Amino acid sequence: MDERFQRLREARLAKGFETAAAAADAFGWNRNTYASNENGNAPFSYRRAKEYAAAFGIRPEWLYDATGSMLPVAEAGFVPVIGKVGANPDGLVLFATGQEPGDLAPLPPGGTEKAVALQVVGHSMRDVADDGALIYFEDQRTPPTPDMLGHVVVVELDTEEVLVKRLLRGSRPGVYDLESVAGPTRQDAHLRWAAHITAIIPPYQARRIIRGAA
Repeated sequence: MDERFQRLREARLAKGFETAAAAADAFGWNRNTYASNENGNAPFSYRRAKEYAAAFGIRPEWLYDATGSMLPVAEAGFVPVIGKVGANPDGLVLFATGQEPGDLAPLPPGGTEKAVALQVVGHSMRDVADDGALIYFEDQRTPPTPDMLGHVVVVELDTEEVLVKRLLRGSRPGVYDLESVAGPTRQDAHLRWAAHITAIIPPYQARRIIRGAA
């Protein structure tokens, strides 16, 4: 993509926001300003590019002038810690209040360049992962597969929520029940994607291996 505004749109879609208004609302931006930046009517500055890049998890240099790769490159052998999960019974993944930018964890056995990690907060995921544990998954954004049924997986709903839930069959094809470790089961949810959990690291070891941004 040659145009700055086109790269902004690409970044917004890659983050999972279907509309410019949804992204603006999520990050507290003025809808008209953001829409003008994205449709090319109002070119944006590098300072604004840094703000957008931080929100969408991309490199500001790529967004502003197409320099380098779109996504930050993690240190060899490490993956990004992209958020927190389990702070409430819903098992909601909190990207907005996740780790500081640049926090890394070692690549898990069998992990690929798409591997990412979540850190567990609180005790609502007891018996799956305790407070402070790391949960790894492959961020490949593919539909649920039959081998995921009955297992605790990471899912994104059509409401843009990302959850860690046990995946069960819904009442009809194309929908799924999502069983909580602690809390009510969501019934007949529409999913954008689902991912197997590939590794869980206990809290003590997680504290030792997370590499902070500093």
